[in-house]
Amino acid sequence: MAWLYLLVAGCMEIGWAIGVKYTDGFTRLVPSALTLSCMVGSVLLYGLSLKTLPVGTAYAVWSGIGAVGTAVLGIALLGEPSDALRLLCIGLIVAGIVGLRIVA
Repeated sequence: MAWLYLLVAGCMEIGWAIGVKYTDGFTRLVPSALTLSCMVGSVLLYGLSLKTLPVGTAYAVWSGIGAVGTAVLGIALLGEPSDALRLLCIGLIVAGIVGLRIVA
C-alpha cells in the first residue's frame, strides 16, 4: 500500500508543479485552490508512505515522479523543448525510479 500512496503522491506533485503555472501568482481562486490541494495531498500521502518505506528511497521516487511528470507535461502542454538530450535525461530519471523500486 505504501508504494500506491507514493505513486499517487508523486502524481499530485506533478499536479501542483504544473498548477502553479496557472495560478497567476496565486491570484486565480480555482487554480490556486486545486494547486494547494495537490500540495497538501502530496505531502500527506508521502508521509503515509514513510510508515514502511525508507525515507531516502521514498523521497527519491516521489520527487522523481514529480520531476519526470512535470517535464513531460511541460513538453506536451507548455511547448517546452523536447530535444534528444532532454529526453535522455528524463529517461535516466525514470531508470533511477525503476531501479529504486526494484531494490527496495
